[in-house]
Amino acid sequence: MPNWGYSFTEEKYDVERIAKASGRDLRIKPKHAREICAVIKGMKLEKAKEFLEKVISIDQSVPFRRYKKKQAHRNDLKQFKWYAGRYPQKAAARIYELLAQVEANAEYKGLDVELCRIIHAATQKGRIIKRYIERAMGRSSPYFKYLAHVEIVIYEVPS
Repeated sequence: MPNWGYSFTEEKYDVERIAKASGRDLRIKPKHAREICAVIKGMKLEKAKEFLEKVISIDQSVPFRRYKKKQAHRNDLKQFKWYAGRYPQKAAARIYELLAQVEANAEYKGLDVELCRIIHAATQKGRIIKRYIERAMGRSSPYFKYLAHVEIVIYEVPS
């Protein structure tokens, strides 16, 4: 069994006001998870959950900053500098579950959830489950499943 750690260092923050959660080997695309984490980083917890609910119901698109070649532009992204975007529903649903977990961790530690802000949201590539589909004439085509690791850390900002 691997021993997972966090890529977040707690040097600048008070450890008593931090709550963390991580999802390992989630079956979501790392590209989609990266773009969602880039958007929700810095948001308050409730605002981030509302944003992800809108993405899941296809009311709000996620701006793609890095992986945006030949992407359609979205009208609802005028608030962002980048207009290219998509609706990664599956990744948004898994990250929403992580936000619920980190919220439960914060409540357990006695933090005020209304004052909590996301200070770290990171994604790393996970394993690749390799499979192959048989083709004609003795050939085969890869049919890979990509996994991702997502970490979320919230901090109770003093009012």
